[in-house]
Amino acid sequence: MTTGRVDVHADRAERAAVGPPLLEVTDLRVRFARAGRAVHAVNGLSYRVEPGRMLAVIGESGSGKSVSSRALMGLLPPTARVSGSALFDGAELVGLPEREMRRRRGADIAMVFQDPTRSLNPTMRIGVQITEAVRAHARIGRAAAKARAVELLALVRLPAPERRFFEYPHQLSGGMRQRVMIAIALAGEPRLLIADEATTALDVTTQAQIMELLVELQERLGTAVILISHDLGLAASYADDIVVMYGGRAVEYAPAATLFGAVRMPYTRALLGAIPLLERESHALLPVIAGQPPDPAALPAGCPFRPRCASADDRCSTAPPFAEHEPGHWWACWHPEEK
Repeated sequence: MTTGRVDVHADRAERAAVGPPLLEVTDLRVRFARAGRAVHAVNGLSYRVEPGRMLAVIGESGSGKSVSSRALMGLLPPTARVSGSALFDGAELVGLPEREMRRRRGADIAMVFQDPTRSLNPTMRIGVQITEAVRAHARIGRAAAKARAVELLALVRLPAPERRFFEYPHQLSGGMRQRVMIAIALAGEPRLLIADEATTALDVTTQAQIMELLVELQERLGTAVILISHDLGLAASYADDIVVMYGGRAVEYAPAATLFGAVRMPYTRALLGAIPLLERESHALLPVIAGQPPDPAALPAGCPFRPRCASADDRCSTAPPFAEHEPGHWWACWHPEEK
């Protein structure tokens, strides 16, 4: 695991101006009705995103990461019931009418999805798709929109942007297609960019290139970023702040340098232990977390990690509070680990 960027981001965090957060999520909850049962996908999630910083939301599949981010943009199906608060620059997003939410999508908050192959229209040229996004947020002519699209392709470091403008998605590699998706997301000059598993389908080298691009854009444009991922190693390398989710809840939350300097939640420690490291013996088996993540339609009583935690005891039958136990370091555990 490469963690060299933790110090870089910690330095940038110290230089950040003190002020109100760009996004403040408080007690966010999402419920779905499925076959007569309530699916508790997100259960009281709270965090803050500061201007110009990157927050990584980490957890296994089913932990509620993507559902929580889609709830912010009003992209959940009608069966979803969303409650709590999500203040974007002081304006409430939860319960916002669809017409107003459409005005905010792309202009205030934009999302880069995991699979660009499914997101891009295979029958339309790349330039046309970017131009549509540009004109959706600015009243400009076709020639100006085309020029802006080429600028965006160059901004995301796509080689020969003038030529790529006329190509189709199938003519580009996976990494190039993801760069196109980032260009489309930036078309409305959003203040917050959500990257939802945007590097999962890419090889390691391309993944690093995309992450470096996001960091470059973040620093150049001042865009805040929410990185949704299951990869704690990726978060260690690039994120300023980290919130770890399990069972739809936040179980640990801190600046990256603080969290990796003193991991408290056993689940976070288990995720760290499962990261492949160069110093491991050849052919050695990776540590695994025993058991399965909880079913959101049948969450266990008490601490949701209790059935899989080696430190669990009778006290864990009561859910631990998610609280700030140390300055800037929040966790929910009756038996925090010391390092």
